[in-house]
Amino acid sequence: MQHTISYYIPEASVTSVLQLLERDNLSVLVKKERKTRHGDYRKLPNGKHQITVNGSLNKYRFLITLIHEIAHLEAFQNYGRFIKPHGAEWKRTFQHLMLPFINPEVFPDTILPVLAKHFKNPKASSDTDVKLAYALKQFDAPNNKTFIFEVPLHQTFKTHNGRVFKKGAKRRTRHECVELKSGKVYLFNANAEVELIVD
Repeated sequence: MQHTISYYIPEASVTSVLQLLERDNLSVLVKKERKTRHGDYRKLPNGKHQITVNGSLNKYRFLITLIHEIAHLEAFQNYGRFIKPHGAEWKRTFQHLMLPFINPEVFPDTILPVLAKHFKNPKASSDTDVKLAYALKQFDAPNNKTFIFEVPLHQTFKTHNGRVFKKGAKRRTRHECVELKSGKVYLFNANAEVELIVD
């Protein structure tokens, strides 16, 4: 499996990624798309370590997700099991691991400056950084999804689970949207991906 990882990440990153996986004795499983997460890390009952990453991610998002999960393992190893999953220790580890990859041989010019800014203080998910999510989306396979911030005011849309909403006003960084069936108001992150309903 380790060598098939090269299919999912930028070519210039393959050697370094394989070295990281070997050093940490990590196995990587590529999963079908999960709506709630891009990847995860876990310690298996046999003492080995496993990372799963969604195979539907474009190669740049896949690489960021993979390094994000490797950072969990290394942060736990270096600082102990009782640190916060996305606390200061993990952030430092993630920054350190990503630094060699933040260069024009690995990432396109359209992503690099946004990525560099993101890694001054990495978030628990790259999806919470609207500018980075948008830059990465440009390399996704074509689909019928739209970011919430691109949806016109009062336009109806549906989420991945089929619930239908109408977009309302922006409240600081998130958007109020009314679920048509219940009338309840929900807040959506600007870069939540939804499907427009065209009348």
